[in-house]
Amino acid sequence: MLFHISMPADNPARVSAAIAELWGGESLAFPHFPGAFIAMAGDDRASAIEVYPRGLALYPGDGMNEVEARFSPGADRQGPCHVAIATPLSEAQVHALAWREGWTSKTLCRGGVFHVIEFWVEDSFMIEVLTPEMQAEYTGRISIEAWRGMLAAIASAPRERVLAHA
Repeated sequence: MLFHISMPADNPARVSAAIAELWGGESLAFPHFPGAFIAMAGDDRASAIEVYPRGLALYPGDGMNEVEARFSPGADRQGPCHVAIATPLSEAQVHALAWREGWTSKTLCRGGVFHVIEFWVEDSFMIEVLTPEMQAEYTGRISIEAWRGMLAAIASAPRERVLAHA
């Protein structure tokens, strides 16, 4: 089970508040790291997203000490990390929230299998937001067995395309 994830933001308070709104939860200060906030869903799993100031990096503590936070100047705004979350909001409400914040959002279908709303926080971190209808579609189609079936189909398909690296 995933309980929480952390992400960077230029404005952690604003980002945390928007994520909390997607969940119908609450945004609170995260005193462990200066300037950080936490969006809490208020659900039975204590789902949360910790939002750190951009440039804050985590390092292992010395010996048995806890994680250390240090600022790394020049942190890239884009990266491969993203998260998918559930929302009780409608598709229109999610897009309205993104529009209000000045962020990009769009509804897309992933591989013809399930739909998500790409919700681009500060246009640099992607959250795949799933409305109740999208959640049903996702959980009905994504499983270990379904993934194995997809891998088997790919392995047996003719090799016609080669992916190029940019």
